[in-house]
Amino acid sequence: MDLPQLVLLDLKLPKVGGLEVLTQIRQDPRTKRLPVVILTSSNTEADVARSYDLGANSYIRKPVDFSQFMDAVNSLGLYWLVLNEVPPPAENW
Repeated sequence: MDLPQLVLLDLKLPKVGGLEVLTQIRQDPRTKRLPVVILTSSNTEADVARSYDLGANSYIRKPVDFSQFMDAVNSLGLYWLVLNEVPPPAENW
């Protein structure tokens, strides 16, 4: 199975909440090391804490301004897809 290099996850999803998605990602041995960045409009401390407790690698509040949002996404891509060293697949351990 080919996995993405990075998951950008919003907490406010229409059918299943982002925290539930994160829980499922971390419970699956194939995806438990997959980098997950929470990219959401939520600014509640409880959401930040719960996201990290469940294994998020980063928590970023979406900028409201579109050009700032695009700058943030470009910076995310540069860091996570170019500079970051990805872990080996979990099944190798």
